[in-house]
Amino acid sequence: MAITSRRGFLGSAAAALAAQQRRGLKLFMLCDMDGAAGIFTREQAWYWENGAREPVAREARELFTADINSASAAALQAGATELIVCDTHHGGDNFVREKLLQDPRITYLYRSVGMEKGKRRWLPGLDETVHGFLLPGHHAKAFTESGFLPHTWSHEWVDFRINGHSVGEIGIETCYAGHWNVPLIWVQGDEAACIETRRSFPWAATTAVKRGSGESASGLDPKAAQALNAKGVAEAIANLRAGKVQAYKPTVPLTITLKMRTMDGARTAAQRPGIIRLDDYTLEARVGSQAEVVKWLLGTGLDMAF
Repeated sequence: MAITSRRGFLGSAAAALAAQQRRGLKLFMLCDMDGAAGIFTREQAWYWENGAREPVAREARELFTADINSASAAALQAGATELIVCDTHHGGDNFVREKLLQDPRITYLYRSVGMEKGKRRWLPGLDETVHGFLLPGHHAKAFTESGFLPHTWSHEWVDFRINGHSVGEIGIETCYAGHWNVPLIWVQGDEAACIETRRSFPWAATTAVKRGSGESASGLDPKAAQALNAKGVAEAIANLRAGKVQAYKPTVPLTITLKMRTMDGARTAAQRPGIIRLDDYTLEARVGSQAEVVKWLLGTGLDMAF
């Protein structure tokens, strides 16, 4: 994994960050639901599937909302002056809006795609003015045996690699944030997601709230998990202030390699411009910036088509 930061860079970056923080501390919190506290079944996490019960869905959304509230409150308590909270699970709109923490320092994005400066893009508001990136409720990459509902974006994707380094959604999103030099500072989810994070991004603080086993999990009760969230967020912000974190900026142009589950899936994806089909299941593409990490395949990134 190629990361451009070095000690000298980190020192100057820490000084620049300290100067910025005297004017304010802006954080972006990208929220998934699979790794949230108290969510232990597939029916809870993927409640839009056929057969899911409405009371189960409502409870899961309330658990998710309470979990995010605890992380948001901790960020504000630790000194955040501006916080963007974005729901990315299944495209968004999972929060129970009337139960969200109300604070003028928080901006909620109920969908992960929106408008910014007259253009449609993924994760509006994530840019060079953001100091730190937080990923609560996240899960491990596809085919992680000890993970709860492990997957990488699409069930059709088996393995996603950036310059040869295998990543899941945590890595994809962190790469996207790195386009603006925004460092990953905290991940919360199951144990497998936290292990995956520490292997690729050892500077990021992690909070494990459950242990997964395929389509089920066990773990802490929500109140205990929320207390751990607060500690994890406080640690993450302290690391950020101390300059102990760095942006994930793989060397460009990025070489993206994607192994698909089926030949049909690979055949369909290979019809997009600029994609090379390496074998029956594997695709490769080269892109010019971290912000294009998935745009080459999904059209998701900056300046998206309507």
